[in-house]
Amino acid sequence: MRIAVVSDIHGNLPALEAVVKDFTRRGVDTVVNLGDSLSGPLLPLETAQYLMDQNWLHLAGNHERQVLTGSPGVWNASDAFTYAQLSSKELAWMVGLAPTATLGTDVFLCHANPRSDTEYLLETVEPTQLRLATHTEIMLRLGNVEAPLVLCGHSHLARSMRSAKGQLLINPGSVGLPAFGASRPHPHLVLTGSVDARYAIAEKQAENWVSSLIAVPYPHMTMAKLAKERARDDWAQALATGYVA
Repeated sequence: MRIAVVSDIHGNLPALEAVVKDFTRRGVDTVVNLGDSLSGPLLPLETAQYLMDQNWLHLAGNHERQVLTGSPGVWNASDAFTYAQLSSKELAWMVGLAPTATLGTDVFLCHANPRSDTEYLLETVEPTQLRLATHTEIMLRLGNVEAPLVLCGHSHLARSMRSAKGQLLINPGSVGLPAFGASRPHPHLVLTGSVDARYAIAEKQAENWVSSLIAVPYPHMTMAKLAKERARDDWAQALATGYVA
């Protein structure tokens, strides 16, 4: 069993297409998408249409929830732009997405962690820093999830770790947005310093799950230019450099 894991596409269709080309070349049995697929100033409609044609397991991330439950004056700029681009067909597809899922008894999937779509699983935000979560913090966030393989996204940081119980925990990183700033629970920056699209492959070998974290180049400056044209200098900087100020 080889699973391609994508997350946090954020409407960056060229990055997604590069990732799909790469994992198709490598060969996988199934594909899972952990959410935050559309939101941003790039190509939310085109990305939705592409994803709706794929026979993948798709989750809802916090941005799917925010787009569906927000309203003018409540949405942030990315969610407002996304909502305005989508038709009833794409919105109905989003309504049908679940926040968590399983593949048999072996694999648990979530956008951020099993109890929240906005709290990182593998990182902790403190008033002064973003740091790697401790084993105790991770176990509290996992709750009663016992699956040997747990797939999560949201932080945009590619990681492969083991829980205190030996579970393999994989965050594939972000397909479409390599850096961002957030205000909750404390102001912090997420920086990869890379412009590549990220994804992961999880593979079961005998009785053990193993992981590969993969970075794929794509024509990122076309998306940085598009973000700039849409007056999103923060996105333009992130897409062009892998950093934000």
